[in-house]
Amino acid sequence: RRANALGMRVMIDFHYSDTWADPGAQITPAAWADMNITELCNAVSNHTKEMLEKLKKFGVEPEWVQVGNETRGGMLYPLGSASNGKNYADLVNAGYDAVKSVFADAQVIIHLDGGDRLSLYTYIFDILKTNGGKYDMIGMSLYPETDTWSSMVSSCIGNINTISLKYGKPVMICEVGM
Repeated sequence: RRANALGMRVMIDFHYSDTWADPGAQITPAAWADMNITELCNAVSNHTKEMLEKLKKFGVEPEWVQVGNETRGGMLYPLGSASNGKNYADLVNAGYDAVKSVFADAQVIIHLDGGDRLSLYTYIFDILKTNGGKYDMIGMSLYPETDTWSSMVSSCIGNINTISLKYGKPVMICEVGM
C-alpha cells in the first residue's frame, strides 16, 4: 500500500506454495495436496481472485501479476509439471483468467529463471502455445556468475530479442542479481 501511495508501479508474484517457489521447489500447498487438476485450477483461481480483491479493496492496482514464480518445470507439482503440458497450461489459464477478472488491464507474466538459456524458454513457451496457455508478458530472472557474467548477460539480451519475436510478447527482467 505504501508503494502504491508513493505512485510506484506494482507487481504481484504468486508463488502458489506454502514456501518460496523457485525452479527447485514448486511444491503444492498442503491444503491443496489431494486435489485433482480441476480442483487445483479452481483453487488457483479462487486464491488469486481473493488476494487481488483484497488489494483492490485497499486501492492497490498492480500493473503486473506473475502467475507462478520461476516456473521452468511447471508449477504445483506433480500435477502441474511441464511434462504434463495441458495441466500446466490449465493452471496458468486459471491464474490468468482470475487476474483479468479483478484487474482487466494488469499484464499477466509467466516468469522463468535462467534468462541466458534460450532452450528453456522455447521449451516452456512452446508447451504453453501448444496447450493454449494465456499470458501477456514473458518474465526472466538472471543471476550472472562472477567469472561468466559477461557471456551470460550477452546471452540473455540475445534471448530477449529472440523470444520476444518468436512469441510476440514483451519481455521483462523480473529478478536479477549481480
